[in-house]
Amino acid sequence: MDFALTDEQSTIYDMAFAFGQEEIAPNAQAWEAAGEIPKDLWPKLAELGFGGLYVSEENGGAGLTRLDATLVFEALSAACPSVAAMLSIHNMCAAMIDKFGSEDLRAKYLGDAITMERLFAYCLTEPGSGSDAAALKTRAEETESGFSLTGTKAFISGGGYADAYIVMARTDGDGPKGISAMVVEDGTEGLSFGGLEQKMGWKSQPTRQVQLDNCHISATNLLGERGKGFTYAMAGLDGGRLNISACSLGAAQNALNLTLQYMGERKAFGRSIDQFQALQFRLADMEIEMQAARTFLRQAAWKFDTGAHDATKFCAMAKRFVTETGSKTANQCLQLHGGYGYLADYGIEKIVRDLRVHEILEGTNEIMRMITARTLLAERNQ
Repeated sequence: MDFALTDEQSTIYDMAFAFGQEEIAPNAQAWEAAGEIPKDLWPKLAELGFGGLYVSEENGGAGLTRLDATLVFEALSAACPSVAAMLSIHNMCAAMIDKFGSEDLRAKYLGDAITMERLFAYCLTEPGSGSDAAALKTRAEETESGFSLTGTKAFISGGGYADAYIVMARTDGDGPKGISAMVVEDGTEGLSFGGLEQKMGWKSQPTRQVQLDNCHISATNLLGERGKGFTYAMAGLDGGRLNISACSLGAAQNALNLTLQYMGERKAFGRSIDQFQALQFRLADMEIEMQAARTFLRQAAWKFDTGAHDATKFCAMAKRFVTETGSKTANQCLQLHGGYGYLADYGIEKIVRDLRVHEILEGTNEIMRMITARTLLAERNQ
């Protein structure tokens, strides 16, 4: 059993980390204040191959494993988890087009997704269907030339900002088998957006409702087979859970690094505060839990890549453990900064705010527990 990264994996991490520190970290607070990530950032990331991380090489992508991809998101999140998470969403969409799209659909969209000339967003959640995603009500009525979509999507990262959207809509009856996936381009008649959501974190990433009112699309914009959309959506979630866990890991590690530096400089009662045993114990506990989280995440990614029968369970368990460990670590780092941790200048409070949503999206951590428990009980009965 070898826990070491290969030379290639180390290079991938170092390349992503260097880019994040040079291009993202110095601007992260300004982008948060502006409420938007500059569009010219995305083609720069694409030049590194990050626009199609796990799109197949034969279709122009980087063809990385999901373990490789977690290294990219971990490294970039050290600069800003909001930016890294937006990249994760785009890559999930690009991978769906690569894996399930027809030749015509891939020819139309995949190249621009890989170069990030088109940024993609993902539309599944609705105002009345969060964890119960299969209860979505957005409808796609068949027309002579394609489909007419009507409905509302909620909490859409990149809403009104992205260039195209993968929308889950009901083409047939109730339940998951009645759902199809389709691509809707920005500017399509009938497509509009709600107001900018005021959020606790991820503020540089615009979030709006996506509204569809008799929004007409071509039949060629159907992604994969009719009625398979929910299957495609769920297939993407295991990987998304790995990615968001990696985002928690990278940002929390940054918080811990900043805290170690601060504690070596901050004096109290005549010595630096890193010399107090009680505070050393808190540092030790954070390091132990972070190392456990990193190992757990990489094991889950390895299971996903190898097609292990229990990959879904491990992705769910890792998502629960890593995102909660990340939030806990960031919160402890804020506490160890004292009053300074509450100030924006030190960068810790942004990490605390950004990481909190990781326990909610890609399936809430309550759903992760449900998946784990159900799998555990099913295994008992085999």
